This record gives sequence, structure tokens and C-alpha cells, in this order.
Amino acid sequence: MIEYHAEVIIIGGGATGVGLLRDLSMRGVNALLLEQGDLAHGTSSRFHGLLHSGARYAVKDSLSAAECSQENSILKRIAPSCIVNCGGWFVQMAEDDPAYTEKWVQKCAEASISVREISLQEAYTQEPLLRQDALRVFEVPDAAVDGFKLVWANAHSATVYGGVYKSYHQVDNLVREGNRITGVSGRLLKTGEPFTATSPMLVNAAGAWAPKLASSVGVTLDVVADKGTLLAFNHRLFQRVINRLRPPGDGDIFVPHESITVFGTTSGLVDSPSDNAPAVADVQRLMNLGEGLLPEIERFRVIRAFAGVRPLYQETQSDTVLAEKGREVSRGFALLDHEEQGIEGFVSIVGGKFTTYRLMAERTADLVTRKLGKLVPCRTAEETILPVLSSALKELAEKVLPCGAVSKMLERVGADAENILRKIESDPAKGQMLCECEMVSLAEVERAVSDEDVHFLSDIRRKTRLGMGTCQGAFCGYRALPLLRREKDKYAPFRDELQGFLDQRWKGIRPVLWGAQLRETELTRGIYGGLLHFGERANCPTDRGK
Repeated sequence: MIEYHAEVIIIGGGATGVGLLRDLSMRGVNALLLEQGDLAHGTSSRFHGLLHSGARYAVKDSLSAAECSQENSILKRIAPSCIVNCGGWFVQMAEDDPAYTEKWVQKCAEASISVREISLQEAYTQEPLLRQDALRVFEVPDAAVDGFKLVWANAHSATVYGGVYKSYHQVDNLVREGNRITGVSGRLLKTGEPFTATSPMLVNAAGAWAPKLASSVGVTLDVVADKGTLLAFNHRLFQRVINRLRPPGDGDIFVPHESITVFGTTSGLVDSPSDNAPAVADVQRLMNLGEGLLPEIERFRVIRAFAGVRPLYQETQSDTVLAEKGREVSRGFALLDHEEQGIEGFVSIVGGKFTTYRLMAERTADLVTRKLGKLVPCRTAEETILPVLSSALKELAEKVLPCGAVSKMLERVGADAENILRKIESDPAKGQMLCECEMVSLAEVERAVSDEDVHFLSDIRRKTRLGMGTCQGAFCGYRALPLLRREKDKYAPFRDELQGFLDQRWKGIRPVLWGAQLRETELTRGIYGGLLHFGERANCPTDRGK
């Protein structure tokens, strides 16, 4: 039996939970975070990667819009290497309501969101793929954010201040003594070994899983599980975020990320937060809607579909009717002290958006430290999350890495950059790219594998982006696996681990099997079925579901 103790236990390793771990640790609180999978494996990595300016919700949710506007500025300052400040446009088409546009401009001003109208000539010069019958175009301070990178940056920063996180720790039960929660019990998913953790304060930051956790001690959380499907194109279709200027709906936003573009989303209620498989019908719907901003969208290759489950909080019971359409539920967040329901030592933070994770963590930490009698102010809005890399280190990167890999690698690895670069400098073979799509070197994968929280190929993927590019793991999965097995040979057998990795990639590829993506999938079949004989078990990824 493994035993832990901390002043505060946080359940949930998404952006809010990890942000709270960093905040509490910076305030001198002994905090422990428990996550059932890997960090950022849930909703915090299954969204379009938009750092909201607040403009999208200015009309229907002014409070959420103002919060996004504030946090947008803060995150650009404290985490610049995780954010691409590409800007965003809201585009009014001929069929869009001009009255809504005027109201939107007014509401953006009330929320202190910077808006600048640009000429159509300028718009078409800068974004030639944009549909050519736009009426008005407005610029806002939207940006693109890498959810994986920002979550891991917060986690690493938290450990510097003494914070501890444990992945693959499944919490099965809350321990209750009278009216107080005193800890949790569970098991390690990798080995089945049981663990307990005790603490005078427990924070439920489990996102879409939060209601299930709370219900185990008789607490009801009105959280709606709203599934959204997105598409990833292997082209940078636009240079900036492109939004449709109308009430938020399905298929109305394109977000560029380096050499790809994410387009979405749909909205539909689901019964389980684990229901995150993209449906073919949703993919077809998005492709149809996409022509509203991008004519002939079918010409461009979709490399995968993916889906995430938004945990939307219903403030009142009357919202239950509205919840039939997830778009109508507020994107704001709520901090709930369950002492009001007779349960002491237990709080939940629910709802919200990725953009407001830091603010959500700050409000939660304020409450927790007040209850613990540790009145220490928050510093997360002032102190940068990642260290600033020196010019000498950048010069070394340019010397030992291919040109296209320099900025990608430096932004990913942060504080580990010098160790990785020195290893490549002393042994150039370590600089070979295991993943050409995302430019991930052998040395970087070796560094990731050395972490005690890396057990599977998918863990490497979330830390390095290996397997997330155009080939979707076809060429890099089998290259990285021997490194994992050498360090972690007590876990899944070689073949099963590779199959599991491919299955996760196949989950997003299957709904977009047409054109160039279908041809590349046949190449993947040849590699894994023909060369590695996966077809002998009749479960080659391309055979699934036939």
C-alpha cells in the first residue's frame, strides 16, 4: 500500500488542476495532484487551441468575455513560448445579421476587448482563401495556444516550488469521517497497486468527471457534458484565427497552429466524459459548414478528427432546459464550497475555459489558503512560467539542429534545452529526427522517456508531439518504441504497446478516410501489416471496423 499526505490534494491533471498545483506551491502550500491518466489527456488537449480574446462570447456572456480578455493578456505575458500571437478576425458574411454585428461591437467595447475594422481589400490580400463575399471584417487579439505545452510548463514550474503530481493514479473513493473529507483511496492504473492519500483539504478539479467524483459523497454538481468534434488540416489555411461574426455555433472557427489548421466545433450532449470518439456524421457536418468561410474546403486534406467533452456548469436548475443545447450554457466557471452542503474540507472548481484556467486556479487557491489560514497572495499573473532561453543556447540549437527544428524544439523543451542540445553536440547521432513531421529528435525522446511519469508511447506524444503530424505516427511510432521498452520494460509488451498507440491514431483517422488521407492510410497498412506483420492478428489499424 502506497501512502501519501499533503496539505491539499487536487484531483484532475488538466489545465485548471495543474495551474492550481503551481499556484498553491508558489504560496508555500504542500500540494499533491492525482490524475487518472497522463497530464492533459482530457479536455485540456482536446480543443481548438484558441486563446480567447473574449470576443466570441461578448454578446451572450459578458462576464466570461471580460475574464477571457483579462487572461488573454496575462498568458501572453507569462507564457509567450506556449502562445502564437497570430491575432484573429471576425468576418460578417452576406447572410449574417448586421444588427448582431453592431451589438457585438458595442459589447466588445464594454468588455474592453480591442476591435479594429479592416478593409475588405486588406482582408483578401492577407487571407486569399477567405470566401470572397464578406461584408465586414474586424480584428481582435485572439491567439493560438498549445494546450499540451502550457500544461506541462505549469507542471514543471510547480515542481520547482515543491509541488508533486502523480499520473496514472485512479481515485476510486473519497474518505469521509463524519462530515469531513479526509483523503482518498485508489489504485495505480499501471500495476493495480493500491494507494491512499490524506489531507485536510480536497479540491475536485476533475473537469467532466467532477460530478461523478462529487456524487460519491452525496454532492450534486450540475455539470453538462458537451462533446465537440474538430478537424485538423495538414495545411496552414489561414495566418490568423478566423471566426464567423454571428452567434457562436457549429463549424464557425479556424485556428492555425504552425503548419496545420484546426477547424470546429460541433456541440452535443453526451452521457459520459469518456465519449470522445469523433463521429462520421459530425465530420461531414463540419465539412459542409466550413464552406461558409473557406470555399472548396474539400480540396484540402484532413489528417484527423478529434473530440473533447466540455464540462459546462449550470448555475441554476432552470438551466436544465437550456442544457438541451450545450451552446446555450454559460462558458463561465464556478467555485463551490461544499461546506454549504454539510461536507467540510471539500471544494469543486467547475466549468470555465482553457483561457481562464489561471484565474480559476487563483480563485480556488484564494479559498483554500483562507481555509488553511495561510494568507499568501497569488503571484501567477506576474511570474513567467518558463525560463527565457539565452541567445547562446539559441546559437547552439542553430548549430546542431536542422533549421526547421530549432524553434520547435526550443519551445517544447524549455529548461531541458541545454541538456538535450549538449547531448546532440557531443553525439550528432542523437540529433536524428525520429519524427520528421514535428521535428522530434532522438535526444528529445530519450529525455522524455527518462521521466518517471512516462510509461507509454502516448505519454511521449503528449510531451513531444511525436506522432501528431501528417503521418500520424506511421513512421515514428515504431522508431520510438525501442527507447521506451529499454527504460520501461516491465510494462506492456512491445507489440501491444505499439498497437495501442496506433489505435489512438486510428480513432481520429477513421472518420476522414478519403482522398490523400486514405492513400496514406494504405501506406501505413503496408508498413505495419506487411513489414511488421500486424495483419497476422487481423487487427492492423486500417482493418478496424471493416
